[in-house]
Amino acid sequence: MARKIPKEKIKSKEEKIGPKEIAERLKKMSEGIVKEINAEKDPTFTTIQRGKGNVEWDEKKGYLGLGEKTATRNFLNIAHAKKFMQTTIIAAKTHDYLRHNKTASIREIYYELKHTIEGTKENTFEGQDESDPIIVDIEHSVDTIREKLNLHANPKGTLYGDITLKDKMHHNDKFNASKLGRGGWSIMSRVEPEEIELIDADADYCLVVETEAMFERLIEEGYPADNRCLLIGTGGQAARGTRRLVHRVHEELEMPIYVFTDGDPYGWYIYSVIKQGSMALAAHSEFLSVPDAKYIGMTLDDVETYDLKNVTERMKDADIKRAEEMLEYPWFKNEGWQRQLKKALSMKIRIEQQALANKSLDFVATKYLPEKIKKKDFLE
Repeated sequence: MARKIPKEKIKSKEEKIGPKEIAERLKKMSEGIVKEINAEKDPTFTTIQRGKGNVEWDEKKGYLGLGEKTATRNFLNIAHAKKFMQTTIIAAKTHDYLRHNKTASIREIYYELKHTIEGTKENTFEGQDESDPIIVDIEHSVDTIREKLNLHANPKGTLYGDITLKDKMHHNDKFNASKLGRGGWSIMSRVEPEEIELIDADADYCLVVETEAMFERLIEEGYPADNRCLLIGTGGQAARGTRRLVHRVHEELEMPIYVFTDGDPYGWYIYSVIKQGSMALAAHSEFLSVPDAKYIGMTLDDVETYDLKNVTERMKDADIKRAEEMLEYPWFKNEGWQRQLKKALSMKIRIEQQALANKSLDFVATKYLPEKIKKKDFLE
């Protein structure tokens, strides 16, 4: 039976907030600055402080979050003046996008606002590395996510399987992700409910796959239809739009999420970001993470279980460093992950998803994944 989103299903307060409310928040922030100027005070801009020192692990909620430390920018402080100017022009432009129902990539807004200030030799921006952090500052200042400012980055990620969606921004087009050819649907950067509606899905779970090659292998083997599942390919570390869609599939369709990656610290960290969120986007974990996600991917135990000793790879120095760091992360402190990480550091080997082809091309679809899911052979 297809999973439909219950009409009475309660979404989070932030997910209900539309462009008008976000535009009003930007306006209120700007009016506060104008009020300070009119009172002949030093105008200020306040945002949440980013960085490891303000990232907190919320064990009860199961994801990373930002603390309460703030950072204030003063216009009359010469060290802050340029960033203050950059902040106000980006805030004004995003407000303009919201009022006129326009969207832009973070590259486009950089070029749209880049110019030499009249009467000076000063440029508004020297590079996108100056505008991108300002966008994040504004996100935090008005308590929203970039996508609700009508901004987006380059899309990355693919959805395949029996799920029907509606593109509200394009003639209310309805489409099924299993009817778009073997390539599936390219996940957009902005997949907010007011733009992409998840109508229903005839699937028992969603499998998130790290590599494009494995994503294509599973489609070729007919895995989604044979096992009643959705596939989401991340093509490496999952982009924001992909993480947002995984979160929505889990929350709105009440669908289990299983993550299938390479058996190495990098792959395991991809799983961690989907499950607990990332330090860089800790402020948005509530809308991007899936604390209930289960890891079904490659482990070093698989090397012995499936006799894959001859197709392992040596760990690189970066892998070893990442594994040592992950040992200390609170969310990797459980017995299962501690054992895997220590085993990796001891054996200094890694195992890729594609190594399962050493058994046969269809091995992953006919034996490896079905057996693991049936036995609930997960890491959490």
